[in-house]
Amino acid sequence: MCLSVVIFGIGIMGNMAVMCIVCHNYYMRSISNSLLANLAFWDFLIVFFCLPLVIFQELTKKWLLEDFSCKIVPYIEVASLGVTTFTLCALCIDRFRAATNVQMYYEMIENCASTTAKLAVIWVGALLLALPEVVLRQLATEEPEYSGSPPGERCVVKISTALPDTIYVLALTYDGARLWWYFGCYFCLPTLFTITCSLVTARKIRRAEKACTRGNKRQIQLESQMNCTVVALTILYGFCIIPENICNIVTAYMSTGVSRQTMDLLHLISQFLLFFKSCVTPVLLFCLCKPFSRAFMECCCCCCDECIQKSSTVTSDDNDNEYTTELELSPFSTIRREMSTFASVGTHC
Repeated sequence: MCLSVVIFGIGIMGNMAVMCIVCHNYYMRSISNSLLANLAFWDFLIVFFCLPLVIFQELTKKWLLEDFSCKIVPYIEVASLGVTTFTLCALCIDRFRAATNVQMYYEMIENCASTTAKLAVIWVGALLLALPEVVLRQLATEEPEYSGSPPGERCVVKISTALPDTIYVLALTYDGARLWWYFGCYFCLPTLFTITCSLVTARKIRRAEKACTRGNKRQIQLESQMNCTVVALTILYGFCIIPENICNIVTAYMSTGVSRQTMDLLHLISQFLLFFKSCVTPVLLFCLCKPFSRAFMECCCCCCDECIQKSSTVTSDDNDNEYTTELELSPFSTIRREMSTFASVGTHC
């Protein structure tokens, strides 16, 4: 219970901060930051909606919304895995595009149609791939562990025979391939794709740094830092998704030799690691990504009267630094140096 409260508090505040920073700061509205805000939205959804329902079920052995929560919680969890997988791949592609753009003159702010299209592909793909979870999950009543205690409820994978023949066959096929589908799509795909793309991107950045053909050194270092941030997000995701794959393997091949308590514990650990990932992702962004941490501190300072008073006495030298900070607030994209004259368009909070 204490662990869930900590995860809930940090996850809600951290993910809301990421979304607010991207939405309310003009120079943070790049495509990569939009992808990170989309990822923060799903992490927020996981922590805000799924975590309380799972804790309630663990404490009371009852599902709060009964059959609806039994179906929707696994659906949202699997959909979040798809969103994270496709977002990491999209971030790697954007990093590679930035590394291969030699003159660094591409637009920082993509048009709304391009950003919406990329986010729509991620959403539609993740939601459709997770749709079989709604068909597979059913609420079952189990016998009480102790005499006199009320019967508990379990959300089990069971295909209803009342389904139409076509859907029933598809559900059986998905259930048979579910183990390797999880492992291949939600673990191998983002891991291998990120490793390959990040190595190629890092090589491009090193070549550009030696040749000095991609702008100033500071910007190149910033892009290298962002490439490392994407790798760190992938490592965190892979670490948190491994127990889910172990649980699926144990369920499929060794369930007869493992007690129900052990299986329930493995499943609970895998769920809590998913919540942990949703909680730690914004913290990782703030720690590794200086533009996000600066934007977060500036938003906090806007709520402090002392910081507001200090900002009104900024000297001309500080104004130059402020313009530089505005340019760096978009960690995954760059614009021309002369664009700094428009820094007043952006909002800090």
